[in-house]
Amino acid sequence: MLSLENTTLPEIIDGLPNISGWEAEVLSVVNDDAPVFLPKTNIKLADVNAVFAIALHMHQPTIPAGNSGELISNLQYMFAHPHEGDNHNAGAFAYCYSRMGEFIPELVSQGCNPRVMLDYSGNLLWGLRQMGRDDVLDNLKRITCDAKYQPYVEWLGTMWGHAVVPSTPIEDIKLHILAWQQYFAAIFGWEALARVKGFSPPEMHLPNHPDTLFQFVKALKECGYRWLLVQEHTVETTDGQPLTDKHLPHRLIARNSQGETISIIALIKTQGSDTKLVAQMQPYYEAKTLSKRRLGNVEIPPIVSQIGDGENGGVMMNEFPSAFKQAWWDMVNNGGGRTGVVGVCGTEYLELIEAAGCRVEDFPACQPIGQHQIWQRVSSDNYQPEAVEKAIEEIKQINPNFHVEGASWTNHISWVKGYENVLSPMYELSKLFHQKFDNLLLDSDSSITKQTNYRQALLYNLLLQTSCFRYWGQGAWTDYAREIYQRGKSHINS
Repeated sequence: MLSLENTTLPEIIDGLPNISGWEAEVLSVVNDDAPVFLPKTNIKLADVNAVFAIALHMHQPTIPAGNSGELISNLQYMFAHPHEGDNHNAGAFAYCYSRMGEFIPELVSQGCNPRVMLDYSGNLLWGLRQMGRDDVLDNLKRITCDAKYQPYVEWLGTMWGHAVVPSTPIEDIKLHILAWQQYFAAIFGWEALARVKGFSPPEMHLPNHPDTLFQFVKALKECGYRWLLVQEHTVETTDGQPLTDKHLPHRLIARNSQGETISIIALIKTQGSDTKLVAQMQPYYEAKTLSKRRLGNVEIPPIVSQIGDGENGGVMMNEFPSAFKQAWWDMVNNGGGRTGVVGVCGTEYLELIEAAGCRVEDFPACQPIGQHQIWQRVSSDNYQPEAVEKAIEEIKQINPNFHVEGASWTNHISWVKGYENVLSPMYELSKLFHQKFDNLLLDSDSSITKQTNYRQALLYNLLLQTSCFRYWGQGAWTDYAREIYQRGKSHINS
């Protein structure tokens, strides 16, 4: 690993978030294989029957809606327009982004053994700084950078611009991942970045097209990620069946149309009303019904994994604080918070079971939903893109509902159908970006990614891929997308 202890990154450069220019340093830091939690964890696997891991997902999009049309956080817009829709919740949302910085120290001081995983989009982190909400970021820094709290909190990486992976241009997937890592390091430091080993895909959206999935997993592994969260119903066994044990870690297998395979560990997020399950700490109570099981030659505690929006809805805003604290108090009164049923962070759990002798090869295998149907139709001696596309078309003829748009925790919403007015400009801007810069990157040293014109173009490209411009339907949100496209195109062409 490069020696970066005394190298601090600027967070903002020329008014832009620092999302490019230190790619080599980022990759050096994140590809350090040293254990993260094992040296500090206070949990002994032998004392534990079952575990649970909860994650809070936080996001606010960037929109061209400032007083003069400048790019601002949607949260800033909510504060400025409190009488529109549910914008009156802006203050509550801002507090939700900050409150783990209070809850964790409070619980630790009470002798509890809390755990939480945090997933904040790059848009949100930048937006908080734009708004001058240093109080929120300082609260998060406390539980991220103070060694006293590191065993209790794990950050999960994500896509910088909250892009849903299956419909993101393949060549931009790694750009999002690296941009988030670099901006996170600029806020919290290199040492904090080195501890980010799990990944949370926006909208829990997992690609099921073989080539998109392969490139996604490849990018994750190249960027130092060891595991990702996967929604239960977005995956199947390798023979096309539902998972038989969602409480064990799995190996997510990615095979591309050339027949190459790659894999990464997946923790299975169970189905259900996500925000309500997390807000009421149901994963803890579910874990209390489970007991150890054998994986390979080792007895391990099963894990209940769950993620929900950390700020969205009355249940999360109002009921979560008391339910969160009550669960940890309950654990202290039943085994001191370190035995029986306990909370863990994802990386902590995986390091503990590995240290106990669990091998990744013994994890049950899974693949994205629908891939069994594809591979049934492609001969193992005929792996090629044409054969895979032919198989996909054959399945669509038999089953009109079959698609390779991927699956997410909002399966009643398509991120593709009806959004040509966003997707076409999105793909066009990406194409223009790569036409302008890819050859320059090949022909010169990497300093081009430090230049403001590159960073500005990259920002527009990543912002246009934000899921909100499709999630919220036609109207103002697609207008925002059109404006970002026009600005990005003008900048790249100028």
